[in-house]
Amino acid sequence: MSALAHRRFLKMHGAGNAIVVLDLRGSAIRVSSEEARAIAGDPASSFDQLMVVHDPASAGTDAFMRIYNTDGSESGACGNGTRCVAYAMMDDPVMARPAEGGRLLLETKAGRVGVRRNSEKSFTVDMGRPLLKWDEIPLAEPFPDTRRIELQVGPIDAPVLHSPGVVNMGNPHAVFFVSEDPDTYDLARIGPLLENHPVFPERANISVAQVRGREAIKLRVWERGAGLTLACGTAACATVVAASRLRMIGRQATVSLPGGNLIVEWRADDHVLMTGPVALVAEGTLSPDLFAGLGG
Repeated sequence: MSALAHRRFLKMHGAGNAIVVLDLRGSAIRVSSEEARAIAGDPASSFDQLMVVHDPASAGTDAFMRIYNTDGSESGACGNGTRCVAYAMMDDPVMARPAEGGRLLLETKAGRVGVRRNSEKSFTVDMGRPLLKWDEIPLAEPFPDTRRIELQVGPIDAPVLHSPGVVNMGNPHAVFFVSEDPDTYDLARIGPLLENHPVFPERANISVAQVRGREAIKLRVWERGAGLTLACGTAACATVVAASRLRMIGRQATVSLPGGNLIVEWRADDHVLMTGPVALVAEGTLSPDLFAGLGG
């Protein structure tokens, strides 16, 4: 039987992004990609991202997070999920610990992430510095200017989408800026083609963005390993960085996604801050039946 059987989980969302939080602190249990896919396949525990909380890996941090997509692949960052973890570690009667106050320093395989509480259900996440060089994103070939790269969908003389800005915000992002409402684009069809394009050796999150003012952006996202999503925090951050680099906006904007709004600021010290809500939907325990036929 899987060691995850009967483990308690929280189902949450951050601006509509479906998040499941699983606390494995105090144990040596690790979630396999097969187990993550099994958890995602149960309606009670389905998620866009699974946030698994482990004991700290480095001195001075509060926890180490592993982040799984619905296909079982791991992600380096998830801003919406990080806010949910912070809420759980501060407020959940089982997960919260007395020493944890209004700030946390969490760690992922992409680096350290600071979180501060603004109000009961609003948190700001320091997503760190964006990576902008072609080999940091990474791309399969050199592009001296990643503000816009040569990539398009559709006919050469009339492309549907073209010339995205590319940014790594803990995972790779390609942002296509359009003049029309992003809802007019068939992202469910275009997204998987671009996610797996050869120019992205580690695949990529694909966004369609419309700048609606100096501090307003409408965004839709196809998430790498998860598909269409109501919100994606790292995509919101990548979009503000990409738009600012093109001087389409300043260094702060409210990003409107189908699941809600996120406020993103690219500070002068190069750190990207994202502020948004969290909501607790339900709690439950993982059924042993989910893991039938999987390795122990």
